[in-house]
Amino acid sequence: MSRIFSRWLPGLLLTAALPALSHAQSQTETPEYGPQLEGFEYPYTVKHFAFESQGKSLQMGYMDIAAQGKVNGRSVVLMHGKNFCGATWDSSIKALSEAGYRVIAPDQIGFCTSSKPDHYQYSFQQLASNTQQLLKALGIQKATLLGHSTGGMLATRYALQYPDQVEQLALVNPIGLEDWKALGVPYRTVDQWYERELNVTAQGIHDYQRSTYYDGRWKPEFDRWVNMYAGLAKGPGKTAVAWNSALIYDMIFTQPVYYEFKDLKVPTLLLIGTSDTTAINKDIAPPEVKAKIGHYDVLGKQVAKLIPQSTLIEFPGLGHAPQMEEPAKFHQALLDWLNKTNPVR
Repeated sequence: MSRIFSRWLPGLLLTAALPALSHAQSQTETPEYGPQLEGFEYPYTVKHFAFESQGKSLQMGYMDIAAQGKVNGRSVVLMHGKNFCGATWDSSIKALSEAGYRVIAPDQIGFCTSSKPDHYQYSFQQLASNTQQLLKALGIQKATLLGHSTGGMLATRYALQYPDQVEQLALVNPIGLEDWKALGVPYRTVDQWYERELNVTAQGIHDYQRSTYYDGRWKPEFDRWVNMYAGLAKGPGKTAVAWNSALIYDMIFTQPVYYEFKDLKVPTLLLIGTSDTTAINKDIAPPEVKAKIGHYDVLGKQVAKLIPQSTLIEFPGLGHAPQMEEPAKFHQALLDWLNKTNPVR
C-alpha cells in the first residue's frame, strides 16, 4: 500500500538539512554524506513518500514547491539525471514556481535522498510507475514533465506509459538519443560497473564532467554538485550506493527509448546544449565507434525529426546542463515554449 507518512506533520516527513559545504573547499576534503544523502542541504524541504515495490518498503525523497505569484493551476515534475539529484534543479524550481507552477522534484529510487535497495529490478517503466504513484498520492492528475540527462529517458518513458497524464514534455540534453549498443559500444557487466563505482572520487567526477559535460569549461558553483555525488559515494552507505548505481547504469545502457520517440503523443521540447558529448561507455568504445557517438549538435536535430510534435531549441556552445550553465537564457526559452504550447489564461 502506498502512503505519504510523517514525523512532524500529517502527510510529510521532513528531512533535517545540515549546513552545505563551502564551494571553496578542496576536493581532497570531500565530505561524507549518509546513504540517503543525509547531511547535504537541499534548496527546499525534502519529504518522503513511502510505498511498497518488488516486496520492499521504500522511500522516495521529493520536494513539493507551491506556485508563487500568479498561480496558473499547473504542475511541473522534474526528473534528474544519473549524476544529479533533485537539488540540482534549484534554479529551475525557482523560475517555474515564480512563473505560477507547482513544482515536484523527486529523487528516484536508488538516487540521492531515496532508498538504495539491496536488490531491485530497475527499469524505466518501474521508475515511471513509482513516480506516478507519488503524483497520485499528491493529487496531481496531469502534469508537464521536464527531464534532464537520464531523467530525459525516464520522462520519455513516462509520457509513453501515461500519455493521458502528461500535458507537455521537455527534455534537457537527454541521453538515449542514440542506441549505443546497436552502434557497437561494448557492454559493461553489473559487476564491472560496481567495481568502477566503488572507486569514484571527487577529482574523477570533476574531470569527467568538465571534459564531457562542459567542453573543458568549469564554474566554481559546479563544485557543490561534484561534492554531492562524491560525498554520497564515499559515505557510510557507499557499497549500497555503488551497487544501485551499477544496476542503474545497466538499465540505461540496455533499455533504449530511441526507437519509441516516434510514438510520443504530447508536445515535446528538446533543449540541447550543443557542446555536450555524453555517451555511456564511450570510454571503452573502439576509436571508430567513439568518434561517431555523443554528438549533441547532430543528435538534437535527428531526434527532433522523429518526434511528431517537436520543437528544438539549441544552445550553441553550452554543454550537458544548460539550465545550470546559463539559467536565465534557458528558463526564458523553456517558459516561452510552455506558454506557447499551452497558453496561460
